[in-house]
Amino acid sequence: MVYWSWKLRMFPRRLTRAAKSWCGWVRLLIMTLYYNYFTTYMIVMETAAEPMFWFVDHFAKYFGPIFVTLVVVMTTSVVVIFYTCLLPHVYHQDLAWTCFHLVFGHWLLVNIVFHYIMAVFTNPGTPPNVPEVVSICKKCISPKPPRTHHCTICKRCILKMDHHCPWLNNCVGHYNHRYFYLFCVYMWCGTIYVSWVGYELFKQHFYGTMFTDNQTYLFIGYGHAFYHHAVLYEFILCSGVTFALGLLLFWHTRLIHGGQTSIEVHINQKEVSKFKKKNLVYKNPYNYGWNKNWQVFLGFTDTRSFIRHVLLPSSHLPEGDGLTWHRAHYKYDKDKGLQLL
Repeated sequence: MVYWSWKLRMFPRRLTRAAKSWCGWVRLLIMTLYYNYFTTYMIVMETAAEPMFWFVDHFAKYFGPIFVTLVVVMTTSVVVIFYTCLLPHVYHQDLAWTCFHLVFGHWLLVNIVFHYIMAVFTNPGTPPNVPEVVSICKKCISPKPPRTHHCTICKRCILKMDHHCPWLNNCVGHYNHRYFYLFCVYMWCGTIYVSWVGYELFKQHFYGTMFTDNQTYLFIGYGHAFYHHAVLYEFILCSGVTFALGLLLFWHTRLIHGGQTSIEVHINQKEVSKFKKKNLVYKNPYNYGWNKNWQVFLGFTDTRSFIRHVLLPSSHLPEGDGLTWHRAHYKYDKDKGLQLL
């Protein structure tokens, strides 16, 4: 009894000692991150995220096929529910609207399927073994042209690498970057479209007013529970994807608009900080102006049109070979500042 009483009296002291020790380790960690004058918040963020990077590097390749299967299954389920639940509802309201939905919906579906397949199966591009390179990759000991980076998941260098996408089980690089972006665009438009078409049905089923005299045809051939849950699932899934994919799409649109990739934006931020300390201005050498940036990204030439090569599926190659890149040049004007030549 005396022993247990002593143990209970010592517990608060041990707990306090452990808490102080833990706080000391956290304080030491923070001090080691900020001891250098040149340390920026980006370095702190990268250090804090290092365990996540380690997990991604070692296990992302196993999750890739699962994520691709998940995309295919969820997309198929949305299409099936649209055909069996939403389209009959529209058809019994207005035939003209039904024709519009058939044309517009299938146009979106064809673009989504085409760009996803191309993004998954198109090789993003790897540098060939040519001597005309400035640097060598330290990880795979292969030529490393400008804008090329090593993917720790694919274990190879990727031309104009943007990121490794687990939803594609592939890297996004020079040859499939356009497919990835347009897939996101059309998938986002598709989720907005399905959410809009199914909103009225969702309200009826969510608030419990799904039974009216003129809607009895909806349930012929379908189990009540299946139809009810299918409508809710369709709207909630598409609404959630609309929000999440919209944020991702906004981020990549900004990057393309500025002539950057997801990797280069971090590199450029570090360079801007370094130049600022020296009272200099750093400019992205691959920013040719927003109009030219989009032309290069979409692979536009004098013979390629927006309607044929963006609004319709197109397998045309991007501009250039991904090995050499034209660098933007600037001049300083006393009144206007730095001007793109």
